[in-house]
Parts: sequence; structure tokens; C-alpha cells
Amino acid sequence: METRSRWVSVAAMSGICLVMMLIALDQTVVGTALPRVVAELQGYALYPWVASAYLMTNAVMIAITGRLGDLYGRKPFVLTAIVLFTLASMLCGMAQSMLQLVLARALQGIGGGMLAGAAFASVSDLFPDPMQRVRWQAMLSATFGIATAMGPALGGWLTEHLGWRSVFYVNLPIGVLALPVVWRYLPHVVNHDGGERSIDWLGAGLLAIGFCAILFTTERFGTMRMGNPWIWAMVAGTVLVCWLFVRHQRHSRAPVIPPRLFAEKAVRQLCALGFLTGLVMFVLIFYAPLLLQGGFGLSPKTAGVLVTPLLVSITIGSIINGRLVPRLPQPEKLISWGLLVLMFGTALLATLNDATPHWLMALGFAVCGLSLGFQLPNLTLQVQSAVDRADVGVASALIQMTRMLGSMIGASAAGLAVDLRYRQQVSEVVAGVGSPDITRLFDSPQLLLRVQDQTRLVQLAGADAASLLDGARHALVSGIHMAFFACLAILVLSYLIARRLPPFVAKLATKPVAVH
Repeated sequence: METRSRWVSVAAMSGICLVMMLIALDQTVVGTALPRVVAELQGYALYPWVASAYLMTNAVMIAITGRLGDLYGRKPFVLTAIVLFTLASMLCGMAQSMLQLVLARALQGIGGGMLAGAAFASVSDLFPDPMQRVRWQAMLSATFGIATAMGPALGGWLTEHLGWRSVFYVNLPIGVLALPVVWRYLPHVVNHDGGERSIDWLGAGLLAIGFCAILFTTERFGTMRMGNPWIWAMVAGTVLVCWLFVRHQRHSRAPVIPPRLFAEKAVRQLCALGFLTGLVMFVLIFYAPLLLQGGFGLSPKTAGVLVTPLLVSITIGSIINGRLVPRLPQPEKLISWGLLVLMFGTALLATLNDATPHWLMALGFAVCGLSLGFQLPNLTLQVQSAVDRADVGVASALIQMTRMLGSMIGASAAGLAVDLRYRQQVSEVVAGVGSPDITRLFDSPQLLLRVQDQTRLVQLAGADAASLLDGARHALVSGIHMAFFACLAILVLSYLIARRLPPFVAKLATKPVAVH
């Protein structure tokens, strides 16, 4: 492998950091703006799908790109992903309905999945030594943190002053800047020694169908009665597709996800932790703005400021983690220690109400972010060290994919729980109301986000409008709190798994065979 100067290494990492900034900004600014999007496009029923469509296509492309990157090098896929992600962001900003936005987000997820599947593993190409990689990843963590720190407040400010569409257009200049930097400085490293370079496209198709089936089944499970034969047909179909995918991968000569990876105990445990971490992280980040804006009646700007500590602290935790990993005799323990802190932070968020001081809300988000900073980098670092060099890309993608799968299921499950709890409690609020027009306004929490609906309620209910709105807010808060408590139970399970992680041992086998 050719020797690179420190300047070229910094320039190459700068290109990867710009790519990470695209992903980080998109994840944070959209969540803050989404309540306003729902208010304008009037599509609360599709609220979870704005995230789920992105996560579904994202997870599929992470696995495929991770494998292709191992076979052909990652640089071409990073460049293609930047172009696709930037164009899809423009389409999101141009959407005229929630359905159009969901479809554009699905396209954006394809680009985001290619970015995540190729960019994270590119760091291991630049720095094969895991301990050297930890130090350089501090640069990546800092950039990710700056972008995520800016995201909520920037999203709130853009939404209030320039409209929600601007939160998608903000990706355009970053993509334009990232493209030439990656083109010029990121080396084209191929970690394959020749021979078979095909990929199992049938397996990739089964993987995509499986993700779609999981998403649709999870989403529909709460809208159909348990006795409905269609719901059980969907469950059976989902299980069948997943079984076919696993069986096909075992017999494929070029599997998308090589079964040999799961022979390592550490890989199995880290994938489980990635899934559970993604589920909890999504619920916290995605439903916090809805809690603050819909439940507590705060403005998008204020909500963005309060959520910012969650994302800033992820960076701080990642930087501290980078300092600790090379110095600790058992660095794998950092994950379980971080989970203990995350349990405390989640319990604090599950008790927030509209009377809670803002500084205490910010503290709860900061505690959660700090602990997540110990989870996210360690999951990737440890899985990269647990596999051979030729499998680093697909193993890194596997962690990202399981995290996305957890987020996708978390989106549907949390949406289901919040909606059921809201409907249950709001039915008691409007039980004595005789007007069907008023009852229809309370069908979904969209009422709490849309000024026009609230004005209509005042016209219909008069002096009773304020108390009815308060009842609806309490119903929404109760639903989100229930989702947070469910996350707390999941964290207990994660802690038990993390306690059994094997020692963190680096594998430095098989050098890359080509650099262009």
C-alpha cells in the first residue's frame, strides 16, 4: 500500500467528514421540521413513514454497498451516493404532498445507505491499524457532532424563517462541496485479491423484500384487529421471506451478507446491540421534537435548542471514547458503562412534563447523548476488529444495517404505541362532546401542530377549546412517555448483552491489493 502524506490523509478524511455531515444534518434538521411539515401537508397518518421509507431503503443499500465496496473499492460508490443524495434532497424540498415526500425520502435513503455503507469503511482503508484509526476517528466524530449540534437549532430556525422546505435544500451546498474533495483525495482501495467478484443479486432482492415486509407488517399490526386473517398472512409472509433470504445466503457463492461473519460470537452480539441501539436512538431523536412541540406547545426553534444537547453530547462522548479506548485494558466495557448512563437519561426523559424547567429537559437530552457517544463508534470499531480485512466493509455495513433495522421497527412500533395511547385517552376527553366536527378534529395529534385546526376548534367549542386542547396534549405526552419507558426496558436487555462481549482484539490480516 502506498504511503500517503499527512496532508493527503487529512484531505481524504475531510472528504469523508463532509459526507458524514450530509447524513448528520439530514437526520437532525428533518426531525425538528417534521411537525411543521405535517401541519402544512396534513398527513399525520404518514408521519412515521417519512422516517421509515428512508430507513428501509437505507438499510438495504448499506448491506449491498458494503459488499460491493469490499469487492471493487468504495470510492465510486461514495461519489455516486453524494450525487444521488443531493438530488433526492432537492426532490424532498419540492414535495407537494406527504406521499411525494415519503417517496422522495425513500430515494434519499438509497443515497444515504450507499454513503453509510461505503464511507464508514473508507476510514479502515486509510488507517488499517485500529489504534491509529481510533485517533483519526475523533476528527470524524467532531464533524458529526458539529453537524448534529447545528441540526436541531438550524432546522428550527429555517422552519420558522424560511419554511420547512429549506431544511432539505441545506444539503445541496454540502453535497456540491463534498464531491470534488472526495474525487481528488479519497484513494480507491480494493481489499480483494481477485477471483470471484460477483454479488448475489437474488439475495439482495430477497433482502429488500424482507425489509419491506417487516416494515409493512409492523406498521399494519396496530391498524388491524388481531382476528383479521390478513395480519397473520402478512406475518407468515414476512417470516417466509426472511427464512428464504437466510437459506439462500447459506448456499450462495457470493452472498450479500456472508454467513461466516456470524461464526464470530462478537459479531452476533454487536449486531444485536446495533439493532437495539438503533431502536432506542430513533425513538429518542424522532419523538423528542413531537413531545416538545405537540405535547408541550413549544416553538420549533425552542424545541431545536432543547434537543441540541442530545446531539452535541454524542460528539463529546465519542471524543472521550476515542481517548479511553487505547488506554483501557478492557475497552469493550465502555459499551456497558454507556448503557447504564443511557438508562438514567431515558428514565429522566420519560418523566418530563410541561412544567419541567427547560434546563432539566436539556440535561436529560445531554445525558442520553453522552452515553450514545460510547455506543456508536465502539460498535463499528469492535466489529471491524472482529473480522478479517477482506470483510471489514460488509461487517461495518452489517452494524449500520442492523441499527437501521432497529430504527425502522422503532419508527413503526413507537408510532403505533403513541397513536393507540393517544386515541385511548383522547376518546375520554371528547366523550361528552356532542359535535362530530369537534370529534373529528381530535382523530390525530395533527390538531396540536396545525394552527388552522386549533382556530376551527375555538370556533366550534368556544370557551371549552382550551381544556380540550390540554386534554389532547396530555394524551400525546402519555403516549410518548410510554414509548420512552419501553426504551428503558430495551436498554436493560442491551446491558445484559454488552456485559458478555468478548475481549476487543484487533485483526490486521490481509493487506489491500490495489490503490488507485
